[in-house]
Amino acid sequence: MIRPAHNDDAAAIHTIYAPSVTDSATTFETALPSVATMRERISTRLQHYPWLVWDEDGEVLAYAYAGRFRDRAAYDWIAETSIYVHHQAQRRGIARRLYTTLLDVMRLQGINQAIGAITLPGTASVAMHEAMGFTATGVWRQCGYKLGQWWDVGMWQKELQVAQTPPSPVIPFPQLLASTEGRALLY
Repeated sequence: MIRPAHNDDAAAIHTIYAPSVTDSATTFETALPSVATMRERISTRLQHYPWLVWDEDGEVLAYAYAGRFRDRAAYDWIAETSIYVHHQAQRRGIARRLYTTLLDVMRLQGINQAIGAITLPGTASVAMHEAMGFTATGVWRQCGYKLGQWWDVGMWQKELQVAQTPPSPVIPFPQLLASTEGRALLY
């Protein structure tokens, strides 16, 4: 089941995220945040953007979320996306289904563009993004230092819908959840 994350998911999300911090350059975070910090991140992000989890019989196996791309108001209609899948649940199609739902939610919110930032080479992530219609838009060279080396980050972008002029305000995630469309997508 795909559903919105809630604060009680923080421990499971922490468990899924930990190897990306401690053992890889998937994220450039270098110190593992606490469960309390994860709980705060979930709560803060959900005020405006979606944070979704893949839940099987009460066990969170993956999560995906969107977040602000840049601070300036002119960027309101573009969001950066992230997805993490528990290592024991990989290669089951969970990432693609969860990410598809995330992008659908973003579209309903009125977000026009999704951005995926991928630490290179990131072969599996690149393949998934490209299979979902993202296109490579550039590379930030040697922009992150972690695990004793410099890493490049590739940027992938997907148009979710044609931008309108003038644009309507983006619908905050809680407001979307209260709508018939939002409930139909997630419940």
